[in-house]
Amino acid sequence: MKNILITGAKGFIGKNLTAAFKERKDCELFLYDIDNPESDLEQFINEADIVYHLAGVNRPKEDSEFITGNLGTIESVINICEKNKRLIPIVLTSSIQAESDNAYGISKKRAEEAVIKYGMDNDVKVYIFRLKNVFGKWCRPNYNSGVSTFCHNIANGLPITVSDRNNTVNLVYIDDIVEKFIKIPDYKYGDKDKYFHEIDITYCKTLGEIVDLLYKFRDMRTELTIPDLSDSFEKKLYSTYLSYLPKDQFSYALKMNTDNRGSFTEFIKTEKRGQVSVNISKPGITKGNHWHHTKTEKFLVVSGKGVIRFRNINSEEVVEYFVSGEKLEAVDIPPGYTHNITNLGDSDMVTVMWANEKYDPERPDTYFLEV
Repeated sequence: MKNILITGAKGFIGKNLTAAFKERKDCELFLYDIDNPESDLEQFINEADIVYHLAGVNRPKEDSEFITGNLGTIESVINICEKNKRLIPIVLTSSIQAESDNAYGISKKRAEEAVIKYGMDNDVKVYIFRLKNVFGKWCRPNYNSGVSTFCHNIANGLPITVSDRNNTVNLVYIDDIVEKFIKIPDYKYGDKDKYFHEIDITYCKTLGEIVDLLYKFRDMRTELTIPDLSDSFEKKLYSTYLSYLPKDQFSYALKMNTDNRGSFTEFIKTEKRGQVSVNISKPGITKGNHWHHTKTEKFLVVSGKGVIRFRNINSEEVVEYFVSGEKLEAVDIPPGYTHNITNLGDSDMVTVMWANEKYDPERPDTYFLEV
């Protein structure tokens, strides 16, 4: 068992790192934050095998609080470690602002120097990460993250302000940080004299690119589209955006095209991955009786039972596939075969349908012909 101490455990990075470590069965967590009594810090350090020092100050009332919050907190950790001879590794989250000549950057730089001195004096491994702008779930909006503010406001129908769409932002995703951090107790990153470490995956985006993606995500519910999941940044930003949805707006209605036969509802439409729809057929109803030149489909009956019939339009032979929600079986619909599906049960039959292209009323590629 490894004993893990996380300071700033209730902060953005702290919450995500805590959640990740809780999934592991080989460690015990000690969580420290501003509302803990100071005595907890010494008690936790005396039991810890490694310290993740995430505590810090971003938006104090006075600049002097930067030193107290960013340097003073890590000095307290180091003093306890040295006093009690608990010479354990320390992971420090710093900031790219440590290279800047402002109160926040200076406090972060001095915190880095304190950790490096601790490592050198005690021949112990330390890990310093100068993080770029971090985005992801549980980040506080209207605080110190433009991405979280944009996500929150757009998801909640609030206006946003973009100073310059061409301004670039260096970004890192919270799960990429966490993935790197949870490996530290198990693996050594380089030589003991190497103090600074990097998150492997980073992004450089303009404010305009970020905002345009977020508005696209907002409109996906009405357009029935989904993100480009081959783009890792778009995938991660979409996940982040969804985490800011109001709790009463997780769901959205789909248009059900209904008649006496049942219903047909489009679910997802994409340019590159086709379209997914849901078809509901009443007992005894047959739907289809058409064929396609190029369009292909997959049918998956998930509830009820029925039969899918095929006939090559150049032949009289009819082929039958009996399908049921009791035994899930995907059925491909080849081009050049007229086909239909009949509900053979006593209740509604539900079929998930995928087509290799989204429906285009100008080019439907659908020709009616009885099987």
